[in-house]
Amino acid sequence: MERRENVGTLIIGASQAGLQLASTLRELGATGSVTLLGGEPRAPYQRPPLSKGYLRGTHPEDRLALRAPEFYRANGIDLICGEWVDGIHLTDPSQGAGEATTRSGRTLSFDRLALTVGGTPRRLNLPGHELAGIHYLRDVEDAASLRVDLEKADRFVVVGGGFVGLEAAAAATAAGKDVTVVETAPRLLERAVAPVMSDFVAAAHRRRGTTILLNSTVSGFVGTGRVDAVELSDGRVLPADAVVVGVGLVPHTELAEQMGLTCSGGIVVDESARSSNPTVLAAGDCTVIAHPDHGSLRLESVQNAIAQAKTAAATMLGTAAPDTGTPWFWSDQADLKLQMAGINTGYDQVVLRGDPASEQFSAFYYRAGRLLSIDAVNAPRDYMAVRKLLDGGRSIPAEAAADTAVALKEFLRPTA
Repeated sequence: MERRENVGTLIIGASQAGLQLASTLRELGATGSVTLLGGEPRAPYQRPPLSKGYLRGTHPEDRLALRAPEFYRANGIDLICGEWVDGIHLTDPSQGAGEATTRSGRTLSFDRLALTVGGTPRRLNLPGHELAGIHYLRDVEDAASLRVDLEKADRFVVVGGGFVGLEAAAAATAAGKDVTVVETAPRLLERAVAPVMSDFVAAAHRRRGTTILLNSTVSGFVGTGRVDAVELSDGRVLPADAVVVGVGLVPHTELAEQMGLTCSGGIVVDESARSSNPTVLAAGDCTVIAHPDHGSLRLESVQNAIAQAKTAAATMLGTAAPDTGTPWFWSDQADLKLQMAGINTGYDQVVLRGDPASEQFSAFYYRAGRLLSIDAVNAPRDYMAVRKLLDGGRSIPAEAAADTAVALKEFLRPTA
């Protein structure tokens, strides 16, 4: 039986961005109904710990929730969990009003719409891909299943040398497992960091006992019912009791495309989080933004989700967008804490501060002599100093960045 409901402002995607958008609307004085709808059966929760502390057993599930249940009641946010939206129809495209239909048969009439729908792990459609023991990591159920295998399995193969894959590899190696990382590219984290950082990360993982195979491509999975080996295109066969695949995220654009919104590697939005229909907002991992300095960007990070959601809320209410600061990101890999601030696209110089062999150093990225970003390894002071500099639109000479005798905080002093 069809159920019709008026939900006011509808935010589809009970994600970090979705929750932030809803709470910022209330902080900015929004009145009327605000409805946050998600397909998962649980309230919004943190995803970064899933490949970090949760997988290692140091971050329990009861600490994953972003907000306590009473927060939603206190702030007048109607949370709907376990409902997938199959269709959206804008009844008034000029104002953004319309109807959303769910898989269970509900029709939700809304006055304003925002999409914070995230994405799903990119799948490998290779021979044997349906075997048990092949893991993708995006939600709590994924992480819980992987953690069971982390306790039982002895041999792990990680497909993909990105952040999620390396975090999972570090957790498995630390648990005493035999771990091999298979990366198609000639270096790890190829799209995110400079070669010197890639070399450091590979060497650090190897020192801890992880085997790293570069320029290697998986051609299939072998097993009867459950995976027991991974085949490479060069004929090698890697024994495996479990496999973790981390080869990128595919943004959810189906609903946006259904509405005729422009999508290109994500839902295309402007700096105000407006889609190609300016009455429909979008934020988080599902979006692509045209950056004035770095071109089209899709940033997968907590900071971007929060910042873009705050901007979307301000746009929705017609108020000034907040200062969201410099993009930042972090990755925990064993006892290595990699902290990144800024965007390094188009860099033409990398300056090291400290010795990579010490596993406590930083890489400063420059373009035409201007500081763009930093990768800091176990160097939180460098990271915080550069993040503050970038927030203020300031730089630091490359020669000063390379000299550990020069205190970076000196460049934070107010200028005359």
